[in-house]
Amino acid sequence: MNNEMIRPAVEADVPTLRTLIDASVMALQAGDYTEAQRRGALGTVFGIDTQLIADGTYFVVETEGRIVGCGGWSRRKTLFGSDHVTGKDDALLDPDVDPAKIRAFFVHPDWARRGIGSRIMRACEDAAAEAGFRRLELGATLTGVPLYERHGFTPIERIEAPLPNGEALPVVRMGKALD
Repeated sequence: MNNEMIRPAVEADVPTLRTLIDASVMALQAGDYTEAQRRGALGTVFGIDTQLIADGTYFVVETEGRIVGCGGWSRRKTLFGSDHVTGKDDALLDPDVDPAKIRAFFVHPDWARRGIGSRIMRACEDAAAEAGFRRLELGATLTGVPLYERHGFTPIERIEAPLPNGEALPVVRMGKALD
């Protein structure tokens, strides 16, 4: 892509990121989740964890001045979810024993399958390795599993994340060693 830039997200990006996440979830995950699951997950399982922005570990991809993708990594215990997910744990991980967490990847539907997620993944892996982490872990949507498998992640377990509307969202916990 021409004129593509990756940078750390800032607080001022949050309203744009909310709109991008909603569009991504409703369009790109329609083949894997029901509308009730997608709507129930928005704002809890799917959403912004502002701790990642504060930590400088959440990235956006811009092209032609428009944010078209986002995703990040974390040195904190929470595996997935927004500021409003139940059981959020912001305790710091120990890079010598704990895996860093890959978190909250979303691409605008108009920009899907153009390498944006892969570009963010490389930035996350490089930053986590630089911070001393030797392993990565994530909670993948069913839609995201193929992307993560292409990047060397393997499934660990399937999780059913409870949603506020009574639905449950299947998520695949995956992991990999950093080279």
